[in-house]
Amino acid sequence: MSLTTLDIVTLAFFVSVWMSYIQFARIRARTSYSLSYILRQLRIDWMTTLTRKEHQIADAALLGNVERVVTFFASSTVLVLAGVLTLLASAEQVVSVLESLPFTANTAPDKVQFKLAGLSLIFVFAFFKFTWAIRQFGFVSVLLGAAPQYRSTDFTDEQREIFAHQAAKVFDQAGHEYNNGLRAYYFALAYLCWFLHPLLFVISTLVVVSVLYRREYRSRVLRALLATKGLEPGRIKQQESKSETE
Repeated sequence: MSLTTLDIVTLAFFVSVWMSYIQFARIRARTSYSLSYILRQLRIDWMTTLTRKEHQIADAALLGNVERVVTFFASSTVLVLAGVLTLLASAEQVVSVLESLPFTANTAPDKVQFKLAGLSLIFVFAFFKFTWAIRQFGFVSVLLGAAPQYRSTDFTDEQREIFAHQAAKVFDQAGHEYNNGLRAYYFALAYLCWFLHPLLFVISTLVVVSVLYRREYRSRVLRALLATKGLEPGRIKQQESKSETE
């Protein structure tokens, strides 16, 4: 293998940044307002309203739309993965194309094959995330069908609230898996820069992290979503944080 020390260091940097951001986002969501936080609250509201509605036809249609989007990404990932695996058999042609580009570091067929193998692993990861999200959205569909009926007297208000929170939790987990699959696409774009130069790989990784951070914690859509609850971006209030942990 013709990987240089710089290649190994940049690859380790890429993996550590990706995994660290996943952990950072999970921990930060408990202390600061984010897309994950507000979407969880809105999903709880949705499921709570669901248990007090006579018909759930519109809710089933909305859930079906979300599931179709995730299914589209899952099927697209298979096609992308097939394309990457096809390139493995024509590494020499890829090398000739890369060498014709400016600022491309010295490369070799075995090096390109290794990089393509790594890229395929990223899309395999995304495929598993998307398919697990699809399954969990299917679980939400089952919960939607089993939701307490509006006119039913067999459920108390407390039981309806418990059902709404647990259904929203399953819904939220499906959303997290879908989000992880999308992040894999973002980091795959950064990974492509490794084919050109290791330093460009590092820069693109940092750019992707900054874009993800801004969209999840500083975006306009976050401000609009928080405004529906009378909130603004920043740290979660202590009382709300305690209620989340409980």
